[in-house]
Amino acid sequence: MLKDLVALTKPRIIRLNLIAAFGGYWVASKWDIAIWPLIWMLLGSALTMASSCVFNNYLDRELDLKMARTRDRALPQNRMTPRFVFGYAVVLGIVGLIVLFVLVNALTGWLGLLGMFVYVVVYTMWLKRSSTWSTSIGGISGAMPPVIGYCAVSNEVDAGAWILFALLFLWQPAHFWSLAIRRMEEYRAAGFPLLPVVKGVTRTKWQMLPYIVLLIPASVLMYYYDYVGIYFLVLSVGIAIVWFVHAISGLRAKDDEKWAKADFMISINYLMIMFLTMILDTNGV
Repeated sequence: MLKDLVALTKPRIIRLNLIAAFGGYWVASKWDIAIWPLIWMLLGSALTMASSCVFNNYLDRELDLKMARTRDRALPQNRMTPRFVFGYAVVLGIVGLIVLFVLVNALTGWLGLLGMFVYVVVYTMWLKRSSTWSTSIGGISGAMPPVIGYCAVSNEVDAGAWILFALLFLWQPAHFWSLAIRRMEEYRAAGFPLLPVVKGVTRTKWQMLPYIVLLIPASVLMYYYDYVGIYFLVLSVGIAIVWFVHAISGLRAKDDEKWAKADFMISINYLMIMFLTMILDTNGV
């Protein structure tokens, strides 16, 4: 049961987002780290993200049966009851929001609540089932972690918060669509109107390009506003260019699944390297 409880929270997603939240905190703190606020921010963020993911599992339990990737989850296999999982999601969300509102600051609490609302209500309950815009608009929730981390220190939404939001918001569609191309037939069978299912693989590849290109000026703005140093600028722009070149190569790729798998891995490495470099190359006071 413990394994299923952990799996319901989608720990890989939480891990990636906590790195982003930590990066946002570090950028705002400029190496002047207050340990306990950092710990509470990470805990509150992890719990609110876990709650959102559990709600996602609860709401998608019937559709998950139609996909090979998800049919072995706890709810489709009746290892847990929907009522129990719903309660689990509620408890995680309440505790996470209390931590953010009370032990960090009110702004991070509202941002956490906004992220939960977009992911659970706007993305999972509405757009995921009805529109190709689900990935783009749902990206609002995925862009919250670094903003929460940043605002835990700044307690205001300024240029740094908006740039961090832009970096994560722009990263997500191209990252997710490369996965969606690989799993296109599964998503089609489950009835999810994702972009490659509705508009085709070629259209999806073209639509990935502007998101990847816009990551470059977002990285430049991080440097321009003196949040990070030259190493971040060079690495983040360099990797974005590599990603863009690979994405363009997909327009003439003969094996879409092989190309999409490589593109997915590039996107993961881009995020990891960008935020690790951001942490190490944050400009001090």
